[in-house]
Amino acid sequence: MTYAFPPAPVISVPVAGVDAQFPVRRIYCVGRNYEAHAREMGHDPNREPPFFFAKPADAIVVVPEGEIGEFRYPAQSEDVHHEIELVVALNGGGVNIDAERALDHVFGYAVGLDMTRRDLQAEAKKLGRPWDTGKGFDGSAPIGPIHRVEEIGHPTQGAVWLDIDGKQAQRGDLHELIWSVAETIAYLSRFFELKAGDLIFSGTPSGVGPVKHDQLLEGGVEGVGQIKLYVR
Repeated sequence: MTYAFPPAPVISVPVAGVDAQFPVRRIYCVGRNYEAHAREMGHDPNREPPFFFAKPADAIVVVPEGEIGEFRYPAQSEDVHHEIELVVALNGGGVNIDAERALDHVFGYAVGLDMTRRDLQAEAKKLGRPWDTGKGFDGSAPIGPIHRVEEIGHPTQGAVWLDIDGKQAQRGDLHELIWSVAETIAYLSRFFELKAGDLIFSGTPSGVGPVKHDQLLEGGVEGVGQIKLYVR
């Protein structure tokens, strides 16, 4: 087979502890999956099922463990927000997955940031338009290495946190997820055929807010890892 031009390289995330890369197929994100965050965004978390949006695979910015990555402030926005999250990496899937078997399809977990051009997202919401410009821009998905299930298990509790220049911005706990990882996988599989290589950003705790040039973001998920990056 020949191509009209060389195909883009495979987007991948390093796997912690082994010499291997996790090839990324799709990125799904869960909206408003912590009660406090749902309320701070003006919604009642008791009145809606989970909902999802997507980011392109090449929105990923890999931040090696123990290093400081870089987030380049995007164009066309003056209000970019941080959202720290547990990321679920799948090694299989299917459609209509039973929640009791959903975790069988999890390869591992990572720490990620769902960076958001909040002003563009708000404008899109007001006009009833898609969120792509607010959520799916270049560099909008910083992520650390993936830790395999056999290494860390399936974390169900533990702090989810983000500091900016050493001051606390976000803090929650995995047990506060409205929809668990298993429930999220099962529900998402009603709408999409999930496959190996898919990533699911599982939602962010309350405290989201703007970032500015030259700030240092430091965050993590207890039992999974940490991530650091400068805003440029």
